[in-house]
Amino acid sequence: MNPLHPVNRHTFASDNLAGIHPEVLAAIASANGGHVDSYGEDPYTEQLQQVLRSHFGPGVTAFPVLNGTGANVLALQAVTPRWGAVLTPHCAHINLDEAGAPERSAGLKIVSVPSPDGKLRPEQIHAAAQDLGNQHHAQVTTVSISNVTELGTAYTPQETAALAKAAHAHGMALHVDGSRLVHAAEHLGVGLGQLTSGAGVDVLSLGGTKNGAMLAEAVVTFTEAGANAVPLLRKGSLQLVSKLRFVSAQLIALYGSELWRNNAAHANRLAARLGQELQQLDGVELAQPVQSNAVFVSLPQAMLEPLRQQFTFHGAGTPAAPARLMCAFDTPGSAVTDLLAAARLLSQAQ
Repeated sequence: MNPLHPVNRHTFASDNLAGIHPEVLAAIASANGGHVDSYGEDPYTEQLQQVLRSHFGPGVTAFPVLNGTGANVLALQAVTPRWGAVLTPHCAHINLDEAGAPERSAGLKIVSVPSPDGKLRPEQIHAAAQDLGNQHHAQVTTVSISNVTELGTAYTPQETAALAKAAHAHGMALHVDGSRLVHAAEHLGVGLGQLTSGAGVDVLSLGGTKNGAMLAEAVVTFTEAGANAVPLLRKGSLQLVSKLRFVSAQLIALYGSELWRNNAAHANRLAARLGQELQQLDGVELAQPVQSNAVFVSLPQAMLEPLRQQFTFHGAGTPAAPARLMCAFDTPGSAVTDLLAAARLLSQAQ
């Protein structure tokens, strides 16, 4: 079958637009053929446990799922009691970009707080804890952060550990939305476990789709209670796949080698170059430091729309609503070169 799209098209709209890494595609094909037990009773899902334990430690359990929203809802359900609420930065994906899924699908109250750089602070957890026991207020029992954040900033292991310490002091669980955790780890030069299990995180939504997979994420639990809860919640949350071997095979391909890091390093490297060279142009300012595969930038209006029409990206391009330019594992260096060349010409014409 001939493709229905131009296969050489690359944009800066989202890493979700990228295809499947050839090694991941090959892993799906290798898992094909014959009949294999379903719903996770397969050798691929069993092997995935060992792969992820090599990153996160011997006590973890991984539950492959199909998408990030499903992973987040399932993970939050697993650690949040029926009366509990979830504290998160206002810009969090679970708050703004999941169509109310935690509320609609799981009945979870989201309590959002301001964060100019996308990061939560321990003092915000302590402030939320003041309402614990007050029957008139939502009871925050879970804290959720994204690493990297929705503004492209990365939590260090020390920052995450401080949040875990604050949360645990009040009996709260800490969840990490790790749809781009690999980009944070690569930027900081640390392992995945240092950002999660080693920092006191209780449950993780581990990404794959944004870094070369097709339909592959995982809920990774670091506590016995979470590991016991997820199997009882996953099907009711529409995330139990019958042919789970094909999801697990993708995650094995990514995390069973250095592919996850190599893919993230490529995207991060291009984003760093893009941010560094754009900010040298008149009227261009970075809204956030480039710490991942995302560049948030304000642009002069004369530059904004011509660049958007040619290269495609989101955001108003203003200081209050900066443009977001995303690099992916398959973004060619030539695409960055072309965008920068176009930006320089537009800057000179101002």
